[in-house]
Amino acid sequence: MLFPALDVPAPRSAAAGTGPTAGPNSPGTRDPLGLLDLFGAPFVRDPYPWLDLLRSESPVHHDPVTGLWLVSRHEDVRHVLLDPEVFLPDNAQNAATPLPVPVLRVLVRAGFTLPPALANNGTASHSGLRRVVTRFFNARCVAAAVPVIERIADELLDAARSQLDSTGKSDLFTSFAQVLPSRVLMELLGIRGIDPATLIRWSDAALELFWGRPALERQLELAELVVDFHRWLTETVNGGTAPADSFIGELTRHRLPDGSPLDVATAVGTCFFVFVAGQSTTGQLIATALRRALAETGMWQRVACEAGLAEAWVQEVLRREPPVTTWRRVTARATALGGTRLPEGAQLLLMLMGSGSDPEVFPQPERMCPHRENIRHHLAFGAGRHRCPGASLAHTEAVVALRAAARHLPRIQPAAGAADAPMLGLLSFRAPLRVAVEQR
Repeated sequence: MLFPALDVPAPRSAAAGTGPTAGPNSPGTRDPLGLLDLFGAPFVRDPYPWLDLLRSESPVHHDPVTGLWLVSRHEDVRHVLLDPEVFLPDNAQNAATPLPVPVLRVLVRAGFTLPPALANNGTASHSGLRRVVTRFFNARCVAAAVPVIERIADELLDAARSQLDSTGKSDLFTSFAQVLPSRVLMELLGIRGIDPATLIRWSDAALELFWGRPALERQLELAELVVDFHRWLTETVNGGTAPADSFIGELTRHRLPDGSPLDVATAVGTCFFVFVAGQSTTGQLIATALRRALAETGMWQRVACEAGLAEAWVQEVLRREPPVTTWRRVTARATALGGTRLPEGAQLLLMLMGSGSDPEVFPQPERMCPHRENIRHHLAFGAGRHRCPGASLAHTEAVVALRAAARHLPRIQPAAGAADAPMLGLLSFRAPLRVAVEQR
């Protein structure tokens, strides 16, 4: 079974010092990092003080709550990503918190299994599967997709503008940022027989179940949704009805290194990963890019018309506030990293967000500077063999979405209380869950 639970102790309670006021600078704290809770409200709301503290005080830090080694310096994170022989991807999609027996029963009874396919695949089959994916996300395909992205963006923004005209307010996350990537992905990959809202619900459920810390009752609800997602994928792959030139059609014809056809379980696992990554994380990126541009004085007007600014702004958002905040690796053998000895089997959490704010690489990292000389040196999409194959499409979608929104809705501003919007706070994903705007 993929997504085995990590063997971790129970989370600390708020009474133990992880309440809303706890943080690195709490008075009387002898060991601020002892208060770190990767799922806690203080970290989710404002992770930067914690990330700064990790880089300066303990750049390869063992977190006793999760059992993970937190790697926060850009140099160390990049080193790990570029050495897949020592730092294996095998744990990249393991469940972040233990799945209780009742939840495991739901998954097992439904035959839920996802063999290594892409992000967690260190075997010889990885390169071939990756080639199938990149056929749909290469530069030519992304360039050809721009008119599709623009058309869908225009449709969604027309609806948002109508809502603003009638009510004076709108949420650009649920009406635009969340929906655009799903519809684009469905058109590009030839996904049929499902509506975008269902695909979004399934994808978000997978992220929360496997990367979150939900209560048991919520885990059971999420498991049922994930099972529905997996069942639909399995039936679609098995059905033989997918068009030959669709993503699923290409997978069903793929051959493994030994010449054997790709098994259904691995094809389903590949689809599962691509469908989730191709819509949820891109929607999170768009939401963050919109929110940050609206909050920056004069930026909303400028990105609508200034050549190259939307592209640069999205790159800076990826550096400072990427939707994929962390990723995992496991050591193949005992090794050293950043001056720290790691045993064989050490579970690493690469702080991608922290690496983008490393002052040794990005001067004044807290400032949004869309024309930095080294703006593309961030690690938001990873690096090396497992760099995100959909990086170009995600960036392009965010650029088109930002520019289109600024042009269609020139008179909007953040709604009252927008700065306090709830945040998605999973182990590896962080983004605003609402982008509330109103007419000026």
